[in-house]
Amino acid sequence: MSATASTQYTAHFRVWRGDQDGGQLEDFSVEVHEGEVVLDIIHRLQATQVSDLAVRWNCKAGKCGSCSAEINGRPRLLCMTRMSIFTREETITVTPLRAFPVVRDLVTDVSFNYTKAREVPSFVPPPGVAAGEYRMQQMDVDRSQEFRKCIECFLCQDTCHVVRDHEENKEAFAGPRFLMRVAELDMHPLDAAAETGLDRKKTAQDEHGLGYCNITKCCTEVCPEGIKITDNALIPLKERAVDRKYDPLVWLGSKIGRRGGGGQD
Repeated sequence: MSATASTQYTAHFRVWRGDQDGGQLEDFSVEVHEGEVVLDIIHRLQATQVSDLAVRWNCKAGKCGSCSAEINGRPRLLCMTRMSIFTREETITVTPLRAFPVVRDLVTDVSFNYTKAREVPSFVPPPGVAAGEYRMQQMDVDRSQEFRKCIECFLCQDTCHVVRDHEENKEAFAGPRFLMRVAELDMHPLDAAAETGLDRKKTAQDEHGLGYCNITKCCTEVCPEGIKITDNALIPLKERAVDRKYDPLVWLGSKIGRRGGGGQD
């Protein structure tokens, strides 16, 4: 057997085909070459067997987040899942993201995430400081930079059981990706939201559903960028929110402030 022949084999794939009205898994036998990823196989299926197979993709380099799907039930990027992690005898099942409505085949409607993104108030610049004059400690830069690595693949949103298993929670729960955004802004040393009356810890709890998160770390486990969403964003945000809510000095200050405001009217 030649070296070329030994690196090629035929794999068994099961791919979900359908649309919002329903569908089913279909079986395919498809050629696999050395060094390929699952997206390569999906493209080969399009080229040789099912030309109308719908799949969303763009960069094929793990940076655009477009090719999110579920492979053997686990949320993954098709372009970053190497065929070498599977045995040659294994059946590989590819399905659309379960937490979002299907458009067609492997393409889902992820507009829920863009709605949630718009609900998070943006960074508030510090008053009297021009954009080019911002100064931060390097440790603060590093902390925010971890969260800025997010490629908007929404795998964390898909695997979070609060969203995945409970459609009714979507209205009240932003999901790990956008709670991470709130956490990033809340810990940002230059964010002046508090000076405008915006309490990010309070809004995280009251408007973005922080209390729904029970820190199972499933979001961290599927993040292709290795962001420690739970440990570095969600848990610290929960701790700060609890401190604010139950700290007796904070409570007393809010009462005095309210009384003082009433006296001035």
